[in-house]
Amino acid sequence: MITIDKKYNLITVLGPTAGGKTSFATNLATDFDGEIISADSRQVYRGMDIGTGKDIDEYAFNGKKIPFHLIDILNAGEKYNVFQFQKDFFRAFDKIKKNKKTAIMCGGTGMYLEAIIKNYKLVEVPENTILREDLKNKSIEELKEILISLKKVHNTTEFDTAKRAIRAIEIETYYKENPKIIIEYPKINSYVIGIKHERSIQRKRITERLHQRLREGMIDEVETLIKKGVPTETLIYYGLEYKFITLYLLGKLSYDEMVEKLNIAIHQFAKRQMTWFRRMEKKGTKINWFYSYEEFTKNY
Repeated sequence: MITIDKKYNLITVLGPTAGGKTSFATNLATDFDGEIISADSRQVYRGMDIGTGKDIDEYAFNGKKIPFHLIDILNAGEKYNVFQFQKDFFRAFDKIKKNKKTAIMCGGTGMYLEAIIKNYKLVEVPENTILREDLKNKSIEELKEILISLKKVHNTTEFDTAKRAIRAIEIETYYKENPKIIIEYPKINSYVIGIKHERSIQRKRITERLHQRLREGMIDEVETLIKKGVPTETLIYYGLEYKFITLYLLGKLSYDEMVEKLNIAIHQFAKRQMTWFRRMEKKGTKINWFYSYEEFTKNY
């Protein structure tokens, strides 16, 4: 009989892309009578299925349908952020607890995971048009210096574009100007499980999954999103599969160039995810690492 201390009110399954998190989480949900809350910044979008690895079929485990939350809740192209995720998470969490089920958070978006595990108090930050006007002509390096002066920076993606950097400055400025904001959410005490493989195996899994997704129609998926009116700039902003396939469909990359660049980008993304998780550990989050569900069950 597998047991986890009752002091935990959430089980979290995290790890780099292509690690097998969904399969692990559905096994957990079966054994613990649980429901899964996705912590993936792109799985919230309808029509972005293959590229985000929703693997909906895995939620029907051994003939039993596993309830899941925060998947397919928005149309592609709509805006979503960590603040909205946190609100949506707690709505799902409350519902699961009222149903006397086990809440299992599963995903690889580090900022989303950490916002829940570390009980961050986030607020919805309005646009500051005056600040944006002041910042609009500054370089990325100038914006980086301003942001570093406001907070300790860990997430380098905040400097991917001037738009992201300006938004990060806008958020930090709002927090400093409104220090007494109080957000009340249930306190989370999560048992955290990490899924990882040997580097050679992880690299192989990533490359094999990319080719499998291409065979399954990932290019058609992106083409359909464009035909439905999702701006190509938005798809490029979503990154990875959507970025490189869009560039291919726009004629800016050949098929072989797209596959090669995308494969490299996914491997780099997996490394960044592991860097984030290691940083979480350094900051005090206990992550219990396993290679498979079978290994997990042997320990419990």
